[in-house]
Amino acid sequence: MAEVLNEALCGAKNVLGSLRWLEAGDTFRADATNKHQLVYRMDGEDRITLHGKAYDAGKGAGIYLGPSESATIESMNGFLKLFVLVVRKIPK
Repeated sequence: MAEVLNEALCGAKNVLGSLRWLEAGDTFRADATNKHQLVYRMDGEDRITLHGKAYDAGKGAGIYLGPSESATIESMNGFLKLFVLVVRKIPK
């Protein structure tokens, strides 16, 4: 995992962007937090488990997770590259 967007790198106070690489069979769990999350598949094929149901997806697909949602992403056929954007919930 490598952070590419954060406060230290560019002054971003409410957002964190990271790249993640997974090998075949590896999983990434986007846990439910008090934040909004966007997971975008940059390369590779994977299976996303969301609300107990599995979906196969490929390059260019993405998912949005609200503050109470979680998902598990599993690399299916080798190398998988994800961009994960996390935005904290800003109080009104």
